Amino acid sequence: MLVTISELPTIILLIINIILLIIGTFMDMTPAVPIFISTFLPVVTELGMDPIQLRTVTGLNMCIGICTPPVGSVLFVVSNALGFPINKIIKPMLPFYAVMVLVLAMVTYIPQIIAALLNALGY
Repeated sequence: MLVTISELPTIILLIINIILLIIGTFMDMTPAVPIFISTFLPVVTELGMDPIQLRTVTGLNMCIGICTPPVGSVLFVVSNALGFPINKIIKPMLPFYAVMVLVLAMVTYIPQIIAALLNALGY
């Protein structure tokens, strides 16, 4: 179905990222990763994306999701630990959200980043 929406890989990868970000805000990472990797793997392999890159993109999306309202479990933990209400924590987090989304975009659209990291680590 995703391939019928657009023939451009960049648009399909953008749609996948949006879906994963939305899912990441509402669903825990443990069940979401296997469900969505197995769902999106055939699509991204058809586009020529490396499966390791898909795993990385999915993990980044889920990590951003657990820090993002409305469910953002990490926000509730930090709020409780610091004794601050969540609305006081979100505003200072905005620059960090921007950096996280920038890194996500770079990892999604520049596959050489993952390859360089793997090579640097000896894989």
